[in-house]
Amino acid sequence: MVRAFLLSLQQLGDPPILRVLAMSLAITLAVFAALGALLWWGIDAALAGWAWHGALAGLAATVVTVLGAWLLFRAVAVLVVGLFADTIVAAVERRHYPAALTSARPVSVARGMRMGLASAGRFVAVNLLMTPVYIALLVTGVGTAAAFFVVNGWLLGRDLGEMVAARHLPAAAMRDWRAATAGQRFVLGLAATGLFVVPLLNILAPVIGAAMATHLFHGTGR
Repeated sequence: MVRAFLLSLQQLGDPPILRVLAMSLAITLAVFAALGALLWWGIDAALAGWAWHGALAGLAATVVTVLGAWLLFRAVAVLVVGLFADTIVAAVERRHYPAALTSARPVSVARGMRMGLASAGRFVAVNLLMTPVYIALLVTGVGTAAAFFVVNGWLLGRDLGEMVAARHLPAAAMRDWRAATAGQRFVLGLAATGLFVVPLLNILAPVIGAAMATHLFHGTGR
């Protein structure tokens, strides 16, 4: 896993990966900016009869947007990167696994979008279901963080792994592949979840995670 991480870091300067990083960041920021604007409009309309309603609406929208960005950044970032994941995987394969690149089946934008939406939906749904558990574990001091890492490591390992597997495996083979690589993908997911909670590195986490998943799929970087 350390080798996969180091190899992925070394390739961050590749032009295709830089383009994906720039586009994914721009789209992610645009999503949260649009959310903030909609919140301001809605709150401003609801408080129309109040004094200083514009300022109150702006403050409330800012607070909610920042909180939403903190809670949902992972879901939105993985959704957006899912659109461009094929470019990241192809760049890694071009440099390190040229033989695999020749037999790969590019993932369409539509399929990447479906995978990204499914990933975001699972993240939101599972973490909402786990919220009572997270709250109950607060008394342990570390239980909430541990549960969060386990749950999201499982989710993220599945999502990142499938971004790569979709290029190389037919649908009928995916179930067996998931069973055979469950442990490996869980470790990958834990590593990627760790990146998401580190300031600044969390911006790079989806791109680094997709690159790491490529190395692990092809059997190196453990």
